[in-house]
Amino acid sequence: MQRLSDSLRAEGKKIGFVPTMGFLHEGHISLIRQSKAESDVTVVSIFVNPTQFAPNEDFNKYPRDIEKDKKILEDNGVDYVFIPEAGEIYPSGFQTFIEVQEISKKFEGEFRPVHFKGVTTIVAILFNIVKPHVTFFGQKDAQQAAIIKQMINDLKFDVQINVCPIIREPDGLAMSSRNVYLSKEERGDALALYSSLMHGKKIIEDGEKNSSKIISSLKNNFEAYKNIQLDYVGIVNAGNFKEPDFLKEGNEYYILIAARVGKTRLIDNVLIKI
Repeated sequence: MQRLSDSLRAEGKKIGFVPTMGFLHEGHISLIRQSKAESDVTVVSIFVNPTQFAPNEDFNKYPRDIEKDKKILEDNGVDYVFIPEAGEIYPSGFQTFIEVQEISKKFEGEFRPVHFKGVTTIVAILFNIVKPHVTFFGQKDAQQAAIIKQMINDLKFDVQINVCPIIREPDGLAMSSRNVYLSKEERGDALALYSSLMHGKKIIEDGEKNSSKIISSLKNNFEAYKNIQLDYVGIVNAGNFKEPDFLKEGNEYYILIAARVGKTRLIDNVLIKI
């Protein structure tokens, strides 16, 4: 892969890169389409990264279907797929990790303490292997994208990051590989995440700028759902992920939600322009 990327760069080709953990859906395909629109060559990686899962999380159960994924990539005109083995990425004696300090400590970082250290480490490794000019991440993982941006800036990676919009099911549920875990009843309850985000957006559009009041109103939306255990609701500045007391004109903010629907943990967000 490194030799291939070197040769593509020597030919003056612009490499677009979409890192994935496989079990591809329309959200991933939207990133591929964006890469193909902006790049000469599109590379997609498939690697379920063990270092971003805690011992009690779903690494072994994480959905996988490599053959179906390869067919999707072929059908969507991907130029190269990179599918490394865990032993190639983390050989015996591996001991180097990358950790972004501040952004990674809250929200997802609070509930999944090892997660982002694993994410930044694998993304840095993949950048060094694929050597892309531009990489594409989904807005659904807004905190992850913000952390990757910080890492790129801090460590002077010569790569541009594009954060692409969330792709949703027709009823509003954000597409996720973990949606397959949901029972029929849980699938219906999961819509509470999106409806709450839309409720928060309307409150802001109606003039409310006090973050704590908006967050309280959103949390109240979940009280009627016995199958949902709310992890957090938050409002952050889209640029630096800091939590404002009041929303200010001219800024962009994310409303963030994470919750367990039955045994399945889902995250979602909406971008608000004030």
